[in-house]
Amino acid sequence: MSEFSGAPLDAHIPDDLTVAEFMLEYQHPLRPAQGTIPCLIEDATGRAVSLEELRERTFALAQSLRAKYNIGEKQVVLLFSPNHVDYPAALWASQYLGAIFTGANPSSTPPELVYQLKLTEATLIIAHSSTLETAAKAANMAGLPSDRVIILDSDPGLDVISVATLISDEISCGSKSFVPRRLRPGEGKTTVAAICMSSGTTGQPKGVAMSHTAIIANLIQLTLLNHGAHEFWCPGDVVLAVLPFFHVAGLIFNIHWMLFCATTLVVIPKFEFVGMLNSIVRHGIQHLMMVPPIALALCKHPAVKKYDLSRIKFLGSGAAPMTSELQNQLSQVCPQAKVGQAYGLTETAGLITMTPIFRPCSPGSVGMLLPGTQARLVKSDGSLAGYDEPGELVIKTPSMSLGYYKNPEASAETFSNDGWLRTGDEAKISKNGEIWITDRLKELIKVQGFQASPAELEGLILNHPDVSDTCVVGVPDERSGEVPRAFVVLTEAAQNRAKIDPEPIKASIQKLVADNKNASGKILRRILREQVKEEYQTKAKL
Repeated sequence: MSEFSGAPLDAHIPDDLTVAEFMLEYQHPLRPAQGTIPCLIEDATGRAVSLEELRERTFALAQSLRAKYNIGEKQVVLLFSPNHVDYPAALWASQYLGAIFTGANPSSTPPELVYQLKLTEATLIIAHSSTLETAAKAANMAGLPSDRVIILDSDPGLDVISVATLISDEISCGSKSFVPRRLRPGEGKTTVAAICMSSGTTGQPKGVAMSHTAIIANLIQLTLLNHGAHEFWCPGDVVLAVLPFFHVAGLIFNIHWMLFCATTLVVIPKFEFVGMLNSIVRHGIQHLMMVPPIALALCKHPAVKKYDLSRIKFLGSGAAPMTSELQNQLSQVCPQAKVGQAYGLTETAGLITMTPIFRPCSPGSVGMLLPGTQARLVKSDGSLAGYDEPGELVIKTPSMSLGYYKNPEASAETFSNDGWLRTGDEAKISKNGEIWITDRLKELIKVQGFQASPAELEGLILNHPDVSDTCVVGVPDERSGEVPRAFVVLTEAAQNRAKIDPEPIKASIQKLVADNKNASGKILRRILREQVKEEYQTKAKL
C-alpha cells in the first residue's frame, strides 16, 4: 500500500472566519453548548471566567489595542508570558484586529527574544511582570520603543500599562463601537493567524505561519476523531493546562480544542510537580495532557501516593514519544484512566495523530491519523513502504501551515508544491491504522518536547579555544526524551592537558554552552547517532 488515510473529514470547515470569531461567536454543529460552564479557572485563586466574560474582555482589549497602539491588519503582537487566564483574550483580541499572534517562551534570554522580534517584525510586546525586565532589554536591543511593552497581569509596583487596566478602562467607559475584522469567503486559508516558532528540520529557529482555517481545521479533525466518546469526555469536564500556551501543543490542544469542547481549563502559570498534584486534587482534574517527563514523575515521584488521582479519566502525552514501558507504568498509576499519545508538528498547525479517547491503542503508538489526513512512508531508496515497514513520514492535512514566515527557501526544503510535508521522522503504520514513531531522521534534538538545533550547539562549542572539531547528537534520556551529547576533538595542546586532568576542560565547555548560543557547522551526524543508538541499546539489554 502506497498511501494511508485517516477517516473521512465529514464536517464543514469554515474558511471565512478568524480563529477569534470561530472560538467566541460561531456555533459549529460539532461544538457542545457552553451554557454556564466556566471556560477558564485561575489555579491559584479559583477565579472562574465564563464564555461571556471572555468574549467581553477580548472585545474590550481589541478596542483598546486599536485605539491606543494602532494595532491593525498584518501587524504582529508578541505574547511573552507564562500561562495566564487573560492569555486567550490577548491572542484573540489581536486576531480580531487582523493582526497576527506570536508566542515567545517566557524563559527566553534577551538575544533569543530579539531574534523572534526581528523575525516576526512584532510591533507590540505583551509581557508578564516576571518577564518584563527581559522584554524591556530585548525591545531596546531591537529598536522597539519602551511604550510598546505592556504586561498581561497586574502589578501596582511596576510603572507599565497592564492588559487588565486596558480592559477595565474600556469596559467602564461603556464603549460598544468595536467592529472586528471580518474575512471574505476563502480568505481564512491565506491569512496568517499565528506565528509559532520551530526549528523546522535544520538550522536556526523559524516562524511557522499558521492560517486561520488551518487552526480551525485541526480543531474539527480532533473533534471528529473523538466524537461519541461521551463516557470519557463530557462538556464541563475539568482539564489541567500544564502545557505552555506559547508552544503549539498548548496553543492548539489546550486553549483552542479544550474550550471548543466546552471543558473547563485550569490555568497553571508555571509547572511545579507537587503543585500540579495539589491542583489535580483541588480542582477535581479529569484530563491531563502532558509531556513524557511529567509522565515519568507520575510513575516514580514518591509524593504521588499521597494524592487521590481517581477522578482522572484521560492521560495524554505529546511533544515527544513516550515508550510503551512508560505508558504501561502510567496505566498502573491511574488504572481507571485511558492513557494515550498524540503526535504533531508546528508545521501542521497542531496534531496529525492521536489515540482516540473512546478506543484503546497499543502502548507506544502515537494513535491514529486524524480524519482528512493522508500519509506516506518513504524508504531511503525513494520507494513507498507498506504496512509495518519503516519509512520517513510524509503528510498532507487540512491543517497544513502556510510555510515558514517570510522564508521561502526554508519552506521549499520542507513543504512540497503539491501539499505534502516531510516530517523528518521515521514511522511505521500497522494494518489497524496505529502509528509508531520509530526514529528521528531530521537533525534536531527534542529536549522535554522543545527542539534544539545540533548545528547551533556545534557552532557554539567550536568557539571554545580548546576545541578543533565537534559533532552533537541526541541521546535517549528517560526523563527528557532526548539530551544532547557532544563529541569533541581537542586541540593538540588541550589533548596534552586532558591526559593529566580532563575535567576542567569539560567544565569550561559545559559552561560555554550554558551561557551562550550561536549557529555554525555540520558533520556526518548519522554515523555518530547510530553509534550512540547501538550503545544505548546494549546498555538497555544489560
